[in-house]
Amino acid sequence: MATMNHFGMALRGWRERMSPLDSGLEAGGERRIPGLRREELASLAGISVDYLVRLEQGRARNPSVQVVTALARALRLDPSERDHLFRCAYLAPPSAGNVSRRIPMSVQRLVHALGGIPAGVFAADWTIIGWNKMWTAVVGDPSAYGWAERNLVAGMFRAGAGRDRDPIAAWPVRSWKGSEAQEEDLVADLRVTAAAHPHDVRLSALVEGLLRSNPRFARLWFNGTAGPYVGDRKTIEHPVVGDIALDVDVLMPAGTGLRIITYATAAETTDVEKMDALRAACHLPRNGPSRPDSEISSLD
Repeated sequence: MATMNHFGMALRGWRERMSPLDSGLEAGGERRIPGLRREELASLAGISVDYLVRLEQGRARNPSVQVVTALARALRLDPSERDHLFRCAYLAPPSAGNVSRRIPMSVQRLVHALGGIPAGVFAADWTIIGWNKMWTAVVGDPSAYGWAERNLVAGMFRAGAGRDRDPIAAWPVRSWKGSEAQEEDLVADLRVTAAAHPHDVRLSALVEGLLRSNPRFARLWFNGTAGPYVGDRKTIEHPVVGDIALDVDVLMPAGTGLRIITYATAAETTDVEKMDALRAACHLPRNGPSRPDSEISSLD
């Protein structure tokens, strides 16, 4: 079976949808299609018409980074479309800029709507940047965690924290898989973020500092494991209601790089009663949004 020409199909579709006027070209003369002619796109991208035809028809399948970049620029593709074009050419998309620590309004609404479910918002480098009221009730106030720069990875590998040392200050979460597995999962996720943001000075400083100061982090960093953090089962050591067993789920809103971490109980367990008691103490519902005046907290 022949391999589908995803690159050529995308290229032709975007060429035909683009207005000549948007490209700074004259729209005069009759056109069989409303978009750009091949010769117009070829001129804008600085490539030959023959090469563009071969790309669209699938007779040329290995364009260079420079060619794909020029075509994406000429077609005025947004970042997601540009990245798709790179992947269709079997190339890695351009690296992103700095890790975003902005919480879009859509994410704020989602976290607010979770109401009685603990939800924390982390940047792609595991800096906690937002949380709802139930998060504070269950997991504690992030300002008291003792993490450098409020970063979970920095806290996990700080001096004195670890499997055979004192627990992380004021961070009451323990993985059922064990500390080593939890550490490996976080480092694997951070490696993916570091590769996507190679020019982020703050992230580079975090990684370099941990490599110098923590042999456990260095061992995990150099073992090459990479992959997204997908959740876990945790025990929360709560000072009021005692230990709570909770399932951790990870939501990643498209296009943000953020991780929304939520904690939920299994049905018909004593943990449900403990969570209900904490909700009642905070005047929060079991399901649905909290009161309109109960906004999410953030670093700002």
